[in-house]
Amino acid sequence: MLRESREAFRRFWPLTRGDRKWLGTVVACVVVAALAETAAILLFAQLTDHALEAGSLAAFWGPAGAWLGVAALAALVGYLGNSLATWTAERFVLRLRASVFRHVQDLPPHFFQRHRQGDLVERLTGDVESIEQLVVSGVVGAVSAVFSAVFYAVAAFWLRWDLALAAFVLAPLFLLAARRFSGRIAQASRDGRAADGAITSVVEESLGNIVLTQAYNRRAEEELRLDREARAWLRASVRGARLSEMYEQCVEVVETLCVLTVIGLGVWEISAGRMTLGQLLAFAAFLGYLYPPIRNLGQLGLTITAATAGARRIGEILDAEPAVTDPAQPVAKWPVRGHLAFHRVSFRYPGSPCASLRDVTFTAGPGELTVVTGPSGAGKSTLAGLLTRFYDPSAGAITLDGVPLTDVPLRFLREHITLLPQQTLVLNGTLRENIACGRPGATQAEIERAARDAAAHDFVTALPDGYDTRISPGTTVLSGGQLQRIAIARAMLRASPVLVLDEPTAGLDTVAARQVVRPLRRLVSGRTTIMITHDLSLAPDADRILVVDRGRLVETGTHAELVGRAGAYARLAAPLPAAAVQAAPEDTMILRW
Repeated sequence: MLRESREAFRRFWPLTRGDRKWLGTVVACVVVAALAETAAILLFAQLTDHALEAGSLAAFWGPAGAWLGVAALAALVGYLGNSLATWTAERFVLRLRASVFRHVQDLPPHFFQRHRQGDLVERLTGDVESIEQLVVSGVVGAVSAVFSAVFYAVAAFWLRWDLALAAFVLAPLFLLAARRFSGRIAQASRDGRAADGAITSVVEESLGNIVLTQAYNRRAEEELRLDREARAWLRASVRGARLSEMYEQCVEVVETLCVLTVIGLGVWEISAGRMTLGQLLAFAAFLGYLYPPIRNLGQLGLTITAATAGARRIGEILDAEPAVTDPAQPVAKWPVRGHLAFHRVSFRYPGSPCASLRDVTFTAGPGELTVVTGPSGAGKSTLAGLLTRFYDPSAGAITLDGVPLTDVPLRFLREHITLLPQQTLVLNGTLRENIACGRPGATQAEIERAARDAAAHDFVTALPDGYDTRISPGTTVLSGGQLQRIAIARAMLRASPVLVLDEPTAGLDTVAARQVVRPLRRLVSGRTTIMITHDLSLAPDADRILVVDRGRLVETGTHAELVGRAGAYARLAAPLPAAAVQAAPEDTMILRW
């Protein structure tokens, strides 16, 4: 455990860079405060021996004034030190959380499929704060405890070295108690943090699926799920609290034993005339001040042990490698035209037993609409992930204007390839902000022009707050078709030369789909467009249709060519006869390009 704590400290200590001078100032305040406390105790002894015992008011004023001055200095230094320590600690938390969040945003989709979202939220909140206790508060606490213990110990030795030795013989009992409890408290802390994440996950999943819960009468099952995770959290919390309280009470008994031993020896010394009452009281005071820092050192060990559990959970995130990174020697920026080419591309998802794509080759050029279709699970959506470089091919290469995507900076690539995902993604904000995220800094006129092109401007301006209407994931303010047109407006505002559409009409009824298709025609005009779809009514006007089955490109051609071959495409299109597609008018239930 000690080795793991040291490794965690070394890993996160660099994040204090820039604040170490403030940490040094905090340490200086701690040293001054400890010196002031030491001086106050010595002044108390002087008051006792020269003013109280002698009953001399004249002997009172000098030590009393000095004591008041020392107390005022200690108060000022303590305020400055504690305020600065809090500010420095919160800056560390801010910096660490930003660092972890920045790393999380670079992780591939499969990482989020393997980790519950609520647990990741807990790691970015509670676990991040526990690391601060290890790296910042722990350092300040350790320095404070060490200096305080040293000053009080030196002062106690100066008063009576023999009594000090008798008192220090029992001091290792504090550290022994801390070591005894550290392992079990660490395990309880790990269990508690995992249970916290599980509770957050259950609540988040239940609220996100509230329609399913209500429609299928799953209220009791969801309550049972939450109760199961909450009981695990309860057991871990109670176990941790019980162990901490047991440690506190054991230490209290040890401290009382030490103080009584010293007082008993002091009484013996006073009766023999070898010690004054002021010296005994001062010595007892030093012990009263000495043992808390020693206790704090033991408690700090427990805190560090618990914080190490949080560091391990954060480390699991930071150790996860992004699936793609920027090239070491990226190509220079160029005016992208949009020529795409797959050269014998194969791909296997991490941990998957079989490949999702095998030896796929095709090209697509500016102004061309390429429809990718096939049965569910055939590997169609994998193409979208590869084009936007969520992943890199396991074999083969993908090029943009003849340049391998792996040589293109990620930011530049994603500025020139727009993805319209199957799930309509909504930000928690206004409609204006949702559209403008397609191109940050866009003017209101540009936003409205994109909304008009997406057939969204009319229903947006009909809302009471217009473009200032606030929406969020799961919103009921807009229908599914309206949200999809907001997403299309976002893509139009981006105006990239390459467009990837993943099931653009999925989940929409016929009327909503028809309303979406018209703005889609404007969106794809003049761009290299890859449309992944099951809706074959969108295929007849495509320049090229690719049929993917079990990861392989099994057919390619136009709609007219493929329906006459009696192959995979003809079987997929069987419910939609070619004659019906050609005969259907634009505004019927059959949607054509």
